[in-house]
Amino acid sequence: MKEFVLITGLSGAGKSQAAGILEDMGFFCVDNLPPELLDGFMELVMAAEGKYDRVALVSDIRGRRDIGGLAEHIRQLRQTRPLQVLFLEASEQVIVNRYKETRHRHPLDPRGGDLSGAIRKEMAALAPLRELADHVVDTSGLNWASLKMKLSSFFPAEDTDSVFLHVCSFGFKNGIPAGADLVMDVRFLPNPFYVEELKNQTGLDAPVRDYVCASPATGEFLEKLMDMLTFLLPKYRAEGKTGLLLAIGCTGGRHRSVVVAELLTEQLRALGCPADCVHRELR
Repeated sequence: MKEFVLITGLSGAGKSQAAGILEDMGFFCVDNLPPELLDGFMELVMAAEGKYDRVALVSDIRGRRDIGGLAEHIRQLRQTRPLQVLFLEASEQVIVNRYKETRHRHPLDPRGGDLSGAIRKEMAALAPLRELADHVVDTSGLNWASLKMKLSSFFPAEDTDSVFLHVCSFGFKNGIPAGADLVMDVRFLPNPFYVEELKNQTGLDAPVRDYVCASPATGEFLEKLMDMLTFLLPKYRAEGKTGLLLAIGCTGGRHRSVVVAELLTEQLRALGCPADCVHRELR
């Protein structure tokens, strides 16, 4: 069974990041596909037996000529094709800030004179697409790990029988990651920040890892955390959960939480539990 996902939404809302995440999940991804080529491309994929079983396509306002009719075209395609629509959006101020950071030009504001007006114009143009979307995600407060967790829950692998655990280290001084399902505080562990030769290293460096692991509390905490997860994950799966975001925090998010997140992920994988690990403050 082929799986098609059309990624669309507002410019600056994270469509490229979403495509990258789906690619990591095994999707074949095509960016900036003109709407008029959508039908023909899907025909080619359907004809390729045994190949391209999961396909994600990005189509948005960059294909301005036909974006207005894309919603109706999708309705027609859905009569014969398994097409899901993922719509990404963000608040106007967040999009403005992102464009200021990247210094890119909005597709509807090529001369850079009225960014807010271009965003509002795009919102209106894409409103029909948003209405028929299977999944609408506001990325205003989401980081990469949170977005990945959401997409994993929307588009799980067909053969999955486990909850995919996304482990994210973070620093409490920068706030708890948006969308976290479980939050663990490891600020009780000895802090390498106060050791001069370790201060400028991170939890990915062996000396910091050795320092944190030298505390008996580290091993005891991991043992109890694994016991809890062993109990919880089957319960979540029974309720239909396919992905969870476990956030592990220390003060700055560069030492203790990184070590614990890495150790936990290693233990989970050793037991055959699907898991990945990201470090928010090290990105």
